[in-house]
Amino acid sequence: MRSLTARLHCPALPAGARAALLLVLAAQPLPQARAQNPPQPQVQTQTQTQTQVQAAAGAQGPVVVSGAVPDEATRAAILTRVREIYGAARVVDQLGIDQLTAPPNWAAQVQRALASDLRQVTQGQLRISGNVVEISGRVPGETVRQQVLEQLAARLNNPTYTVRDGLNVAAPTQQMLDAAVARRTIAFEPGNATLTPAGTQVLDELLPLLRQLAGRRFEVVGHTDDRGPRMANLQLSAARAEAVKAYLVNKGIAPADIQTAGAGPDQPVADNLSPEGRARNRRIEFRVLA
Repeated sequence: MRSLTARLHCPALPAGARAALLLVLAAQPLPQARAQNPPQPQVQTQTQTQTQVQAAAGAQGPVVVSGAVPDEATRAAILTRVREIYGAARVVDQLGIDQLTAPPNWAAQVQRALASDLRQVTQGQLRISGNVVEISGRVPGETVRQQVLEQLAARLNNPTYTVRDGLNVAAPTQQMLDAAVARRTIAFEPGNATLTPAGTQVLDELLPLLRQLAGRRFEVVGHTDDRGPRMANLQLSAARAEAVKAYLVNKGIAPADIQTAGAGPDQPVADNLSPEGRARNRRIEFRVLA
């Protein structure tokens, strides 16, 4: 049986835009239809990345649905499902109807494949050609990758369908690092740069995220409260940043990937009038550089 997946074309995006998700669906022709060589159903959706649409006041990019399907019922069902996933306002309908022949229940399998967890895949592609399902692109973490694959296979629930994994875990963003550190305190012994057992435990918890930055530089910045001489606090914060770097290097992070700095009391995130505020200001910050 011949697959016509390669015949699918990609809808035009604004200049410089990259696809966040390309959804390519193509049924293989049925054996009895080979003599007539009919076209086959094909659908694709494409969205712009968050980065590409920031200029539009942060608005989400459009989802373009294009291709051809055998009948209006299939067309309406696919569009309804895509609108449920991405929101009706984002969906641009370029989906047509043509004289097509598809395998039994192909449209139902397409419906099962379309689910809200696809929103977690960016700069990627979902391709269904006959009973082969290929999904690729970036996801924010290994847990998400496994969930997307497992849920896709479970929804299809058909041993004749094969799911091929091309998903990659995206490098952490600054927001991801900020969120991870915000819930934790990297603790030191009072007045010096010695990590406590609790502090090293926090760094161990952050290691999987930091390892995903391999090849990208990041900065470890130490901060203090305003108690004591400013110069002493600058030196202490720099020493604590160096202590964090040394620990991370010992755990396998490339030393060339880590820069350090000590900001002392100069960049508070809370007031220094209360013990709680001073505790918040005594912190380690990670900044992604490149």
